[in-house]
Amino acid sequence: MNSSHSASESSLIRVEVADSDELFNYVFFIRTQVFVEETSVDQEDEYDGFDHLSTHFLAWYGNNPAGAARRRRLMSGAIKLERFAVLKEFRSKGIGAALVHAGLEGLPPGTKVLIHSLSSKVTYYQRFGFEPVGEEFEEAGMMHQEMVLTTPIEP
Repeated sequence: MNSSHSASESSLIRVEVADSDELFNYVFFIRTQVFVEETSVDQEDEYDGFDHLSTHFLAWYGNNPAGAARRRRLMSGAIKLERFAVLKEFRSKGIGAALVHAGLEGLPPGTKVLIHSLSSKVTYYQRFGFEPVGEEFEEAGMMHQEMVLTTPIEP
């Protein structure tokens, strides 16, 4: 992803918690476009039964719904950020970064945060402090790498 988006583009980006049916509809539209249509992920893999246990984030670019992600607590107590999706026409504008920041925002210091990154996106998530853990693995027909970050103890 290109990190050279302009300040004016950044000011067009807004991320909110998707806490209504209307906002959920945008989230699921974006995920269906990116995962099911564009990358051919099986719909049963994409809608895995954890959506009702997750906090969903919707990113806007101006007045357009442009990206989505979700955050959920695992049985271990760790937080998992997942289902990052940005519509093709809004990529390389800083929307992914805004979603990562929204997913990390408000977490208590010392929280372990996991991401299953596409192998091709490992260096992208390293920019936010995530580090690879273990070996690559296949998930939904694509190679992934588990990555972990622990939120800073001191602000």
